[in-house]
Amino acid sequence: MTGTTITLLIADDHPLARSGLAAILAEEPDIEIVGQASDGDEAVLLAQRLRPDVVFMDVRMPGVNGVEATRRILATTERTRVVMLTTFDLDEHVYDALRAGAAGFLLKDTPPDQLCDAVRRCAAGETMLSPPVLARMVDKLVALPPARHAPDSRLADLTERETEVLTHLARGMSNAEVGRALFLSEATVKTHVGRVLTKLGLRDRVQAVVFAYESGLATPGSRHSDADPG
Repeated sequence: MTGTTITLLIADDHPLARSGLAAILAEEPDIEIVGQASDGDEAVLLAQRLRPDVVFMDVRMPGVNGVEATRRILATTERTRVVMLTTFDLDEHVYDALRAGAAGFLLKDTPPDQLCDAVRRCAAGETMLSPPVLARMVDKLVALPPARHAPDSRLADLTERETEVLTHLARGMSNAEVGRALFLSEATVKTHVGRVLTKLGLRDRVQAVVFAYESGLATPGSRHSDADPG
């Protein structure tokens, strides 16, 4: 971020959607709309040139879709965080986007105040994966072919406590909720989360959730439907 200003790029192939988001977010004194893209190719070019703090990326766009655009953007910059915009009619794009490094998902009907809060939280390094999206994501992970749930040898690198923390993250718990469940301070949980990400070579806790289900560590019935894993 430049000072206290968060720079934002909006990518959506629907002009009304783009202008609507821009109108809402431009009212915030700490958010600067630095660009708008109408497709995935333009989103990649603008992101590489402008290096925004956050990108709001529509999942479905003509040409290069939002998932591939996210993958290309994050391959060239570590400072930019990408949040996918989607309807509630989620599909395997959710899974693919999270694996590509997306920091989370926002539904397109998210209230304006929550959109603004999402930009700030994302820029601060938090993830944006609401309980409904997490639940739908898990449903899709469970439906994938068994080969995509193969055991991962990297689990052996985790300590028993780190494995416990990862299991709770996969339930959609926040650091505070994990701390209460394991009788740990929130700061200690944060430290464990950082070590888990480092050992597994993952970008953030959203990818950790994907890894937990992919590796078979977490199971469908274990998710915590009332948590906000931000």
